[in-house]
Amino acid sequence: MFWVRFLVLALLSQAGVTQTSSSPTHASAPPNPTEEQPPLNTGSLSFPWSHLRLPENIVPLHYHLLLHPNLTILSYIGTVRLELQVQNNTNWVVLHSKGLRITTATVLDQNLAHLSDQVLPVLHNPTHEQVAIFSPRVLTGGQKYFLLLEFGAELGEGFYGFYRSTYRTSTGETRTLASTHFEPTSARMAFPCFDEPSFKANYSISIRRSPAHTALSNMPVDQTVVLDDGLMEDRFAVSVRMSSYLVAFIVCDFRSVSATTASGVKVSVYAAPEKWEQTHYALKAAVKLLEFYEKYFNINYPLPKQDLVAIPGFQSGAMENWGLITFRETSLLYDPTTSSASDRLWVTKVIAHELAHQWFGNLVTMKWWNDIWLNEGFATYMEYISVDTTYPKLRVEDYLLDTCFVAIGRDSLNSSRPISSVAESPTQIKEMFDTVSYNKGACVLHMLRHYLTDQVFQIGIMRYLRRYSYSNARNQDLWDSLANTCSEEEFTSGGHCYSNSQSAKNAYLYAGEHLDLTTMMNTWTLQTGVPLVTVARQGSRLVLKQERFLRTTHPSDPAWPSLQQGYLWHIPLTYRTDTSTSIHRHLMTTLTDSVEVGEEVGWVKVNVDMAGYYLVHYDGPGWDDLIQLLKDNHTALSFMDRTHLIHNAFQLTTAGRLSLDKALDLIGYLRSESHTVPLLQGLAYLEAFYRMVERMDIPDVTQNLSTYILWYFRGVIDRQTWSDKGSVSERRLRSELLSLACHLGDLPCLEQAQRSFTHWLDSNSTLSLPADVTETVYSVGAQEDSGWASLLHIYTLSLSETHKHKILSALASSRDTNKLHRLLELGLEGEVIRTQDLDSLIVMVARNPRGHHLAWSYVQKYWSTLVDKFQLGSFSIRNIIIGTTGQFFSTEELTEVRVFFESIHEQASQLRVTQVAMDNIQKNILWLQRNLGTLRSWLDQQID
Repeated sequence: MFWVRFLVLALLSQAGVTQTSSSPTHASAPPNPTEEQPPLNTGSLSFPWSHLRLPENIVPLHYHLLLHPNLTILSYIGTVRLELQVQNNTNWVVLHSKGLRITTATVLDQNLAHLSDQVLPVLHNPTHEQVAIFSPRVLTGGQKYFLLLEFGAELGEGFYGFYRSTYRTSTGETRTLASTHFEPTSARMAFPCFDEPSFKANYSISIRRSPAHTALSNMPVDQTVVLDDGLMEDRFAVSVRMSSYLVAFIVCDFRSVSATTASGVKVSVYAAPEKWEQTHYALKAAVKLLEFYEKYFNINYPLPKQDLVAIPGFQSGAMENWGLITFRETSLLYDPTTSSASDRLWVTKVIAHELAHQWFGNLVTMKWWNDIWLNEGFATYMEYISVDTTYPKLRVEDYLLDTCFVAIGRDSLNSSRPISSVAESPTQIKEMFDTVSYNKGACVLHMLRHYLTDQVFQIGIMRYLRRYSYSNARNQDLWDSLANTCSEEEFTSGGHCYSNSQSAKNAYLYAGEHLDLTTMMNTWTLQTGVPLVTVARQGSRLVLKQERFLRTTHPSDPAWPSLQQGYLWHIPLTYRTDTSTSIHRHLMTTLTDSVEVGEEVGWVKVNVDMAGYYLVHYDGPGWDDLIQLLKDNHTALSFMDRTHLIHNAFQLTTAGRLSLDKALDLIGYLRSESHTVPLLQGLAYLEAFYRMVERMDIPDVTQNLSTYILWYFRGVIDRQTWSDKGSVSERRLRSELLSLACHLGDLPCLEQAQRSFTHWLDSNSTLSLPADVTETVYSVGAQEDSGWASLLHIYTLSLSETHKHKILSALASSRDTNKLHRLLELGLEGEVIRTQDLDSLIVMVARNPRGHHLAWSYVQKYWSTLVDKFQLGSFSIRNIIIGTTGQFFSTEELTEVRVFFESIHEQASQLRVTQVAMDNIQKNILWLQRNLGTLRSWLDQQID
């Protein structure tokens, strides 16, 4: 076809190549690759490679990529010229391609002369998403060659590869854009490439577009050329060496706002034109955070620009493409009139996460996806370090414990996995982007930072980033960098590490011995689960025992010994007592141990501020001592320690290791609690119990628990104002507390919410509701037919995705199952409710007591459609499975879920999340068996 031919010529001429000259070593001019040539006989050829990972005999050095997307017919054509380094003699080039129509393949030598006068065959292996190009002339080891491929494809309908997205203007016009999302294995859906993280290369990208559009890529535009047909061709500067999953390009009509960092990096935030006003907060935050990271890592951001783009259709929260970060709109745009304090913190954290990736992930990339935690765990942890420094008023440290609690929730199931796990297929790789990689990875790093000290940790991180810049690293490389170990060559070169003798002087000397960091950290990254440390007082000593903590198996169960076999952690214990303000430290490397604390000690709190990733159980009178301490003088412990005690106590009740009434007695002090974090932690457990018994329709416990919560927390509820005043912590408490009070049927709360909703509707929604209570007001208003209909109408008109999320949550709280069914239908259609929000909608409906069976039936009925929309193994599919099945508490429901997973065995067998879901239900069943009777009795006593 003419346009493919035009692209090939343009790409070659751009590289300073003409097709009219030939190498003097060739007898004839090279053939025109788009004219009919005699094909090679391919009958005897079979696909030359049988593994999921590519062979390493050819390495890509440079991609020259030219793309022409057509936003009218929703397809694109392209040409890529790959510069290759051949390591060993071969006739084959094997690389990745998925869903692409490769029309022509040509191999050129290093002088850009054709190696064959015949059309080269392209063999496909769709199962492994690979193609192989056969060269009749041997490609010689040690030589460079060029592979020229012409290809085309449709702009995808989903959220991976090079896909199309749309947005609607306030006048009702639908506009189209094209964007990319490649991580982890979808660059191959956009162009043929070596789509593995270790195959780093430079990229020269050119994009054709209409004058009405803007083209963006990783690098700034170097040159724009006007073509004969009126199209524009943007030629971007050559990129740094990077992995294929970080490549990005966008064609859109967005507007931007820009600023420059102190080091001269141009930062720009892009959004749909009518949402431009919502970009300003993100710009300020991005500049501030980018400057922080440059100082913290002591490595300048290596690109001349950093774009942040709000994509209307986006599956995940954001993606760290180097120089061109893409975001879901709710993760980047901030509207002061509709965004709450929590929304502001969320936007700041997501920006901080993605900018951290520019160093962790982009500059230094994991060797393979089994160590994706090196990217995601670090970026998650750096959110807290960076935002705490740059935006201290956001109180980001209040959320760090939640991050670790979520990790423990997953890690205390038998279906958990090690941080570093085997992952080969694309589905397995997608599943690595989970709670273990993100949350547990961050919490293990937090523990390590506290253990090594901030300074040693930071210096080690700088050493790691410098040593592996533009390269790939493994777990071991991080431990070596933090422990200052290096080769003699590295040391004598005056680089960034010390000798082994120097490392003995480090600040992290423990018990007078140099730390074996690798051995210690392997117990946290190569081993499944989270440890439980049981503490018992024997005279002046603390006797310690460690074991694997499991919520679904009790020590009395026959399976217990086998589930504990071989588990041992090197635990950096910390503890405080009432006799000293000092934090005492001890490295526990055996199953049992002991430490001297002194006879006169009244109480002991182990795992100070939960700096360590482990739970603690106090044997004997230990819990009683702490319960009494909280009643008498709770401020003797930090707010983090108080929160940690609450979390541990209720986790132990779930595991059958502590009676529920003991945990409930522990939070009996909360009426005196002034800090938001422990107060909300205790309330969260009570709310979880309420929603459970409400869903299971246990009227007496439901009524008594509601009565108790509203009575016990009456004072703090009445102190809340329906406004946006106060600190971030105060606003967070207000939002959570009023939402719960109204859900529990508190009359003053319901009356105030209804009044606010009526005034808002009467103003034709021009009245600005306080952002922190907007969702609560909407949820109360949505219980009436007229209110629900009005909210749905306003949802279709709103230009704020954050605002729309609040409305959608309110709509999904309706007690009318017909309305819930209507919402799910709209989500499946994907017009009024965008497909990107469908997984969240399903989970919202599932959390509604009237909707949990409805949502699960919907998932079973439309399973194939959901997989087509979101891809197997994706976060969205995992969110749907966990979010719906997590509401089940009976053996009948467990059987129903198991039968469904068996019916989709081929897909379910590829997913870890199916076992996680069944473990969750089993955990729920056991909780009821162990604790419902105790909860009923305890409430009866309180009500009396």
